[in-house]
Amino acid sequence: MKEILEARPEDASEILRIQKKAYRSEAELYNDYDIQPLKQTLSSVEQDFESHFILKYLLDGKIVGSVRAIEENGTCLIGKLMVDPEFQGRGIGKELMHEIEGLYSNVRFELFTGNKSTKNITFYETLGYTGYKTEQLPREDTVFLFMEKNPKSKMVNSPTSGHP
Repeated sequence: MKEILEARPEDASEILRIQKKAYRSEAELYNDYDIQPLKQTLSSVEQDFESHFILKYLLDGKIVGSVRAIEENGTCLIGKLMVDPEFQGRGIGKELMHEIEGLYSNVRFELFTGNKSTKNITFYETLGYTGYKTEQLPREDTVFLFMEKNPKSKMVNSPTSGHP
């Protein structure tokens, strides 16, 4: 049985465990094991609960995925989408993205991923995101591709847009 629920602070250690497993492939791609998702501490994840809305994906009662979001000035910043590598390729990431986007209305969505992460970029493009800038953040050597999705692009297939 699968469920997507709001994560709770007591889920932080399990979410962090999955995060470290899931982001290992990114570290390998860039040959940089100093990336923020691998260095994040339990107390930092616990602090994220104070400012972010965090979802967890449960499969038979076990957390196998998560995503975080925070709204700032009409933009929903989505981050730390992760799926345990043992469960990737089953549509879990897509379900998490649809669920988190559904919690916010009339906002622009923004996220970023490494500019060499073609698998991630393609995934986000299939969800309607487009790249709009690349930037290297001061915290690590990776060059990131920032992607966005505007409410108009989200509404194309909505029942109120006049399309079946």
